Amino acid sequence: MPVPAAVRNYLRKMLRGTLGLAIGSVTAFAELFYVLFGGAALAIPALREPVFAGAHVLSEVERRRLEKYFGNRNAMDYTDSRAMAYLVPRCVIGLVCAGIFVMILLGAGSGVIIAYQLFNGQSPGGGAPADWYDPVTTALFGALLVFLALQGLLGAATLDEKLARHFFGPSKQETLRRRVSELATSRAEVVEAVNDERRRIERDLHDGVQQRLVALGMLLGRARRAGDPDHASDLLRQAHEESQRALEDLREVSWRVYPIALDSDGLHPALEALAERSGVPVHLRVDLPERPPAAIETVVYFVASEAVTNTIKHAAATRIDIEAERDGDRVRVRITDDGTGGARESGGGLSGLARRVAAADGEFAVDSPPGGPTVVTAVLPCE
Repeated sequence: MPVPAAVRNYLRKMLRGTLGLAIGSVTAFAELFYVLFGGAALAIPALREPVFAGAHVLSEVERRRLEKYFGNRNAMDYTDSRAMAYLVPRCVIGLVCAGIFVMILLGAGSGVIIAYQLFNGQSPGGGAPADWYDPVTTALFGALLVFLALQGLLGAATLDEKLARHFFGPSKQETLRRRVSELATSRAEVVEAVNDERRRIERDLHDGVQQRLVALGMLLGRARRAGDPDHASDLLRQAHEESQRALEDLREVSWRVYPIALDSDGLHPALEALAERSGVPVHLRVDLPERPPAAIETVVYFVASEAVTNTIKHAAATRIDIEAERDGDRVRVRITDDGTGGARESGGGLSGLARRVAAADGEFAVDSPPGGPTVVTAVLPCE
């Protein structure tokens, strides 16, 4: 009977973690000696810099071990002094883990000996003949020891991971500095996104509505100068048709600026209207039990709208799928098309979307291999 894939993956993960703990137990001895002798060497000012540098090398070994065997990705920009401070509790945890491995080996050896004695009819320890309860008590006691050993290894692994996150992660001051930097960048991106939006509106008005109105004025002027009533009537008919097209362009521009349905009805009806107005078939799935905040609805809508517009203009797609769903305390929108692919996050309207999403503390990604499909994903907090 084949072993299920989930079980194989779990066993593989456990074996990889156990190997990582065993390697950490070995490196703990080197770290212990380094902490003892390096700590004493810190009393000499001339030796402080090389001692801290060596501590950084040992800490980097541990960081890479945790990343390889446990999948923990910690920061690499920690200071040398924090690396030295990390090695002090780290070597203690490693030595405790080494002690657990030693006890496991001793317990395994004792278990083999006791099993051999029971198989030969002797009680554990040899000498007297085995009683009926000896195998039962031995099995129960062995199971208890195995449980305690496994709990010890899991506890050591948890401490190892938490210790690395504490020392390799940025300090509170560094976290605040990075946050301020992110906010400054986000503010600049918001300003740039607004400017891009204004330029786009200006182009739409200049190249669309304004040209329609110019043509309308010319038709009305020709109608006024026409001497033939039939010709004037024909020009007026054309002017009327041109006014209708100008109104359609104006409605399109106003819809792209901000759809009124988004305020009055919410995200789902606005996306339905977007799907109806699309020149490519759009399949919509919205799973939002509660309405997100208005600001998040606006970002989600414009991500979908711009992605659909880019698909129609550049992708030669025959189908577009829009999915908007609640994912815990976040809203996820995914736009997929079967077009030619090759879209880049840094190009065209997608870069503006990335800035708009970043301004809302969201995540934006574009997956568009050559030949397609293209998947545009935005994840936004909705607390």
